[in-house]
Amino acid sequence: MAVHPITITGEPVLHRRALPVEHFDDNLRALIADMFETMDVANGVGLAAPQIGVGLRIFVYAMANDDGAPPRGVLVNPTLVTSKVPGSAPDPAEESEGCLSVPGEAFPLRRAEWAKISGFDGDGGPVAFEATGWFARCLQHEYDHLDGLLYVDRLNARYARKARKSVTARGWGVPGRTWLPGVDPDPFGH
Repeated sequence: MAVHPITITGEPVLHRRALPVEHFDDNLRALIADMFETMDVANGVGLAAPQIGVGLRIFVYAMANDDGAPPRGVLVNPTLVTSKVPGSAPDPAEESEGCLSVPGEAFPLRRAEWAKISGFDGDGGPVAFEATGWFARCLQHEYDHLDGLLYVDRLNARYARKARKSVTARGWGVPGRTWLPGVDPDPFGH
């Protein structure tokens, strides 16, 4: 297993739709192991393959939940269905979200309260479950990465302006920016 650098917003692989996985083999299982290792060292609760520069439809997660789903898992070639996202403004105290590819930042974002995901594990076996609350938020966040979206792309106008200012101030928004978990300082202060 190896820890990979995490790409920062502006890297093209983060902003385009990832390709489906076609082969469930040892190379895929090694990539998944590396993704788990990278997520763990980064103190993340989820990591999508594009975040380590790999444009494939895979994400891993690690989040306790009350939904009966495994607290740690992988989804390959997933599909996602959600309840309606509330139209009201997000609560900054309760709905702030962060991302390893926008390191150290957090902005309020409304998400659907319920999600149903299905896909495959690293061996090609079927995986399907429902999620609520923060676990549903995690799944939506990681799934968005597979469609070339970062959470900052979904912010309302007020918070989108703040996010753009932060990205510009940090010199992000261009290719070639990464950080390496376990070597670079933890941007979230864990």
